[in-house]
Amino acid sequence: MSESVTTPSQKSLPSVLICFSHLRWNFVFQRPQHLMITAAQEHKVFFFEEPMFEDVDEPRLDLHQDSTGVVIAVPILPAGIGASELASAQRALLDGLVQEFPSDSLIAWYYTPMAMSFSAHLQPSLCVYDNMDELSLFAGAPRELLDLEAALLLRAGIVFTGGQSLYEAKRGRHANLHAFPSSIDAQHFAQARQTGAPEPADQAGILRPRLGFFGVIDERMDLALVDRVARRRPHWQLVMIGPVVKIDAGRLPRRPNIHWLGGKAYSDLPRYLAGWNVGIMPFALNEATRYISPTKTPEFLAAGIPVVSTPITDVMRPYGDAGLVEIAEDTDEFLRKSEPLLNGPQPDWLSRVDRHLALLSWDKTWRGMSRLMARAAQAEGTDEISTRVQGA
Repeated sequence: MSESVTTPSQKSLPSVLICFSHLRWNFVFQRPQHLMITAAQEHKVFFFEEPMFEDVDEPRLDLHQDSTGVVIAVPILPAGIGASELASAQRALLDGLVQEFPSDSLIAWYYTPMAMSFSAHLQPSLCVYDNMDELSLFAGAPRELLDLEAALLLRAGIVFTGGQSLYEAKRGRHANLHAFPSSIDAQHFAQARQTGAPEPADQAGILRPRLGFFGVIDERMDLALVDRVARRRPHWQLVMIGPVVKIDAGRLPRRPNIHWLGGKAYSDLPRYLAGWNVGIMPFALNEATRYISPTKTPEFLAAGIPVVSTPITDVMRPYGDAGLVEIAEDTDEFLRKSEPLLNGPQPDWLSRVDRHLALLSWDKTWRGMSRLMARAAQAEGTDEISTRVQGA
């Protein structure tokens, strides 16, 4: 867990934070978990998930406090509940949760604009939109998402983006907009640099050299590229870790040297990465990847693993430009840039990586956010509120 750091500006922030997320707490450990765990050192944090549907007569809100201090709140709704009742049921459960807290003690923190359908009536001291991804470009995005995002931008006192390219795309839509790209728990992933730990059982029998990926496997992955790399280098072993989401698992390329190992616990990732020669990020270049800022970029680097990526903007800037990540435009270049890395990176690469990563941590990210949030909270209720959306 990150160390607790309190600054004078944070003392003026409300004490209760309710985070509305489209990602489940126990799905893939990434930006929301890192930030909310850090926030929980200074606030009472509720992580309000999307509903689950069960054979129950009445809606209920299941609350579970994680070992990190974050309270996970899961709406349990009757299976078959009508669309018209969905928002009202969640609103009632939310009202029951917040009724014991005065509104001036609340921060409403959004990862998904869809939560506005049942939470727009809240009057928190501060509304925050952490625009982690451009969800409207993902497969299956609800039609009403853009309208709800417009309402959220009007409501939010401050907006963060998960990367520089998304910041540039959103610039002009909110007057208090700030880019906070993916950060790193460097100490956790640096465990992969240590030798001597036993390999995970499902990886131990895989031959070398190994090129590995970890993360969600969905429409953002270039499956054809993965297949071509495996076909043209049959002695390379591709280790693919992560849950398959929103795509048919039957579409995954199947070759003897491609190993789909499924999702793994965040705590186990360093043990897998320790056995890889090269980290790969074979992202497709499509609408869903236009603004992504992959958290795994600094995580690979902290593990001491050289990386080859397709030309994702927030990977090229700053990692490609600094010579920390190899960028490959096509299959031939992917193969050509991976080949020399199988024997390890250049001698000075790791020292350059560590100098770059020394500037990053989730603690620093949270402290920077907190300072800006404190200013935004002080501005709430003043004339500044009318200028938060540029052009309004």
